[in-house]
Amino acid sequence: MFNDLPGQLYAALIKEDRWKLYLEGLGNTLIIAIGAVVLGLLLGTVVALIKVNAGLNKRNIFYKILNAICDIYLVVIRGTPMMVQILIGFNIIFASLSFDYSILVAVICFGINSGAYVAEIVRSGIQAVNRGQFEAGRSLGLSNAQTMRMIILPQAVKNILPALGNELIVLFKETAIVGYIAVQDLTKMATLIQSRTYQPFVPLILSALIYLGIVMLMTWGLRTLERRLSKSDRR
Repeated sequence: MFNDLPGQLYAALIKEDRWKLYLEGLGNTLIIAIGAVVLGLLLGTVVALIKVNAGLNKRNIFYKILNAICDIYLVVIRGTPMMVQILIGFNIIFASLSFDYSILVAVICFGINSGAYVAEIVRSGIQAVNRGQFEAGRSLGLSNAQTMRMIILPQAVKNILPALGNELIVLFKETAIVGYIAVQDLTKMATLIQSRTYQPFVPLILSALIYLGIVMLMTWGLRTLERRLSKSDRR
């Protein structure tokens, strides 16, 4: 396995410019991850706000219906494997599309999946804010929406940042399964190089190191942001 390691590295990286395949795969991985994060944050925040408002307006039939829809969404998405969801999206829901839509399907499926987890994270963060903050905003003449946007959510963000960061990292790593719907992501490119060079070791290790490096960079960025937010709390 470790015989002629320099030669294996040359074959997996330099020969026939195979390093470009890693870059192409990494680019697709980042596109899917970033798109899914944006979609997941938007969808999760909307679902969380609906559930919070449904708790504040228990007699409102409109919120009851929306809350029931959100509950079904959360149960279905959190109760089924990501692999199954992405295969259903590719082979059933979007099967009639005539263009190359695999990356778009991946973004949508991962975004919907992430949104279910983000919703619970955001909801718990909002509920962790002292109830008196909401009452204080209402006493200042702010509407429910203004109080939520200007007072509650900024405080909730600080509470949920570590959990959101963990969800972001998990989502980035989970994109490795998109090869099942023919997306040329980082993992798929590594297995492609593996088949061309007949090397079971080096291509996969290189892809793992790339994933590790990006996760470490993301972790550093999240910790830096947390420290800055904690400094503002001490002022």
